[in-house]
Amino acid sequence: MKRNIIIIIVFFIAAILITRYIDKQNSRDASGSNPPPVPAAISPEAPGKVEVVTYANASADLIEVELPFPGAVVGKEFSVLGRARGNWFFEASFPLKVLDKDGKVLAEHYAEAQGEWMTSEFVPFKGDLAVPASYIGPATLVLEKDNASGLPEHDASISFPIIIEY
Repeated sequence: MKRNIIIIIVFFIAAILITRYIDKQNSRDASGSNPPPVPAAISPEAPGKVEVVTYANASADLIEVELPFPGAVVGKEFSVLGRARGNWFFEASFPLKVLDKDGKVLAEHYAEAQGEWMTSEFVPFKGDLAVPASYIGPATLVLEKDNASGLPEHDASISFPIIIEY
């Protein structure tokens, strides 16, 4: 009798675990991707301070930056890598900017789709930036949705701090 009860309890526990696993997989599939990485890093200037990503009319479900990460130390020339939904692009590109600590534009360029961009799925992108050789210090990397309409309600961006050193 005890053996039968133990078998039934084990069966129910296994069924619950399997059901939870299947539900988790289904929720990932429904969103179209795995959960995005946590957009935060420890600040190199102030240990213990967390650098965060700022989204303006955007979210991690629209664009994900793989490199550089928030608070990263970068050189005068660096690449921006990640993936964005196809509607973030226009003609397979979108603007990139680097701002100094006062908000002045240090560098501007664009990221290019590394695949078919006319989709609602994530598309890999790459962009290269070069800041003036004389600049060293804190900066902000800004990735802007390419808004061909020019209407402010369609503007979107993601930004986060970086450190330019070498």
